[in-house]
Amino acid sequence: MVKTINHLMGPMARRVRLMVSRGVIAVVNDALKEQGVQVSLLAEEVRDCERYQEYGFTSVPLPGAEAITVCVGGSRDHAVVIATGDRRYRLKGLQGGEVALYDDQGQAIRLGRDKEITVTGCDKLTAVVAVETKITCPTVIAVASAKVRLETPLLEVTGEIKDRCDSDGKSMESMRTTYDSHTHPENNVNGGSTNAPNQTMG
Repeated sequence: MVKTINHLMGPMARRVRLMVSRGVIAVVNDALKEQGVQVSLLAEEVRDCERYQEYGFTSVPLPGAEAITVCVGGSRDHAVVIATGDRRYRLKGLQGGEVALYDDQGQAIRLGRDKEITVTGCDKLTAVVAVETKITCPTVIAVASAKVRLETPLLEVTGEIKDRCDSDGKSMESMRTTYDSHTHPENNVNGGSTNAPNQTMG
């Protein structure tokens, strides 16, 4: 009786055991509507699988990355990848609760526990915005070792602009006042000074 039950249940038990597997990604096809990956599972078992990702997030894992596959209905012919990881490049040293995006080139965006978002490892940071970019904060600091270039037909500033190159920190307002009231010594025998400019900066 027991042998009969084992004989009947054996195939089902094997399918349950093989329902979830670990594998290594060999090839990725990102041109499909659902990304396709070729995964090496058991010894000499290679499967073409669909790789499911969370909506709004996508990536292309490198060959050698690891995968967790689930065989739908226990069928090895219908395996899908539900998770991938790559221990070679995983960003380490995060604190509990922190989140990060990373790649194999060392580029990373880290959401720190100190409420600081840090972007590291990139050579160029580009934002393409169709209508408006707005930053609301008490202080904006831009540090450039070479130059800061503003490619726009109009720079509009509603607050004060202050020059910190000199120790007294002249503002644009004080420079306008100086220009609008300045005079020059006359270069003639009568001496005296010129009048203030008849066209002011104000």
